[in-house]
Amino acid sequence: MLFEGSEPGGQLLTTTDVENYPGFPKGILGPELMSACKEQAKRFGTEIIGAIVDSVRLNADGTYTVTANKKEYQTKAVILSTGASARRLGLESEKALFGKGVSACATCDGFFFKEKNVMVVGGGDSAMEEANFLTKFASHVTVIHRSDTFRASKIMLKRAESNPKISFLKNTVVTEVLGTENVTGVKLLNSVTNEASELAVQGYFVAIGHTPVTNIFKEAGVETDERGYIIPKVFTETNISGVFVAGDVHDHRYRQAVTAAGEGCKAALDVEKYLANQE
Repeated sequence: MLFEGSEPGGQLLTTTDVENYPGFPKGILGPELMSACKEQAKRFGTEIIGAIVDSVRLNADGTYTVTANKKEYQTKAVILSTGASARRLGLESEKALFGKGVSACATCDGFFFKEKNVMVVGGGDSAMEEANFLTKFASHVTVIHRSDTFRASKIMLKRAESNPKISFLKNTVVTEVLGTENVTGVKLLNSVTNEASELAVQGYFVAIGHTPVTNIFKEAGVETDERGYIIPKVFTETNISGVFVAGDVHDHRYRQAVTAAGEGCKAALDVEKYLANQE
């Protein structure tokens, strides 16, 4: 059984061109790739359930109860592949304008900002990647970072700094996103001088990391690190016998469709061996 939740395909559903997945020399749209994967899974007998999982519970006999939309399902093994969701600053104005100029995915939405001024919030590799990508379309990109030092690797930072279409505002935080129907700018505050200012932009991109979707597994006692990412113990198996993991819900380093697919394959093989041993 596959519980597909509210976003069948996860982050790839909000991705346009996927250029780095093997077998597609001209690229493929994220939703198209996910649709093909779904059809392939169904061809091999997967029962796809359009429900959101509420919890996973370990039973006394070593089996598991998966609760989804208040209905219970019994299973002998579970693969956790719930992925991760992009973080935001949590501003009300940011939430109100999401999809109206506010985005968490440059590769998804960058095309819509041709010859416009945009900004990226963040100081890590993801922020530098997003900024560089956006220069393919935008007339100018401003990177806004709350500190005066960056977490990004030297090569990624150098690449962004040497791009003539990218500028930086350090020690600066966003206090409000401006606009009604669309983003028109942001209010800023310098954390050192306490000086307030405004920046006119038409695009607002957040690149401050991701949050793994692991809350629903707490009842089962699945071990996570301090950031909430699941920790595999033996290959893809977690600290709970019979519970396996694959993809961005534990991988915070690579976060690629191809690596997640590879981990899905490894987890499936590990489950197959686990069930054979149980018999």
